[in-house]
Amino acid sequence: MLVSDRRAHPSLALPDLARAAAAAGVDALQVREKDLRGRALLALVREVVAASAGSALRVIVNGRPDVARLAGAAGVHLPARGLPAGDVRAAFPGLTVGVSCHGLDEARRAEQDGAHYVVLGPVFATGAKDRPLGLDALGEAVRALSLPVVAIGGIDAARAGAVWERGPAAIAAIRAFLAAPLPEAARALRDAPPA
Repeated sequence: MLVSDRRAHPSLALPDLARAAAAAGVDALQVREKDLRGRALLALVREVVAASAGSALRVIVNGRPDVARLAGAAGVHLPARGLPAGDVRAAFPGLTVGVSCHGLDEARRAEQDGAHYVVLGPVFATGAKDRPLGLDALGEAVRALSLPVVAIGGIDAARAGAVWERGPAAIAAIRAFLAAPLPEAARALRDAPPA
């Protein structure tokens, strides 16, 4: 899952990034542009959805189920302390609902609330204020939960093999996709050998 940040990709418009991600075999693009409000975000997501039409790339909108529905996106991604996943699923049927979690307790709550998947992290230090969970906590969550777990946080091609060994359904990243041209970066994450 490629998590967008226009500031991290200044030379590539988001619709172009979506086309490149789809061509590279990326499974999902989370549009995470927190500075955009209402109309501007809706317009951008509509462009991204149109750019990925006909591909397997699933467009997920960060925090805005209304925008996801209006733009024709596949899903919405919620913060752990945001709207309950079950309420969002009931109000917006057909949307895939994911939840960001920072530990097993939050992930269990998201599962009980009806999330389709959780994004768990940070697995490694990212320079952010959150302390890293580590690989053992990731593995514990994968074993404890019945829904898919997506690992995030400080994961690059060198660490991806150790992450895959813990059994997550996917890896989400921003910076790791900038480490090389998108096809090579996606391949390096997906095909990383065991650590």
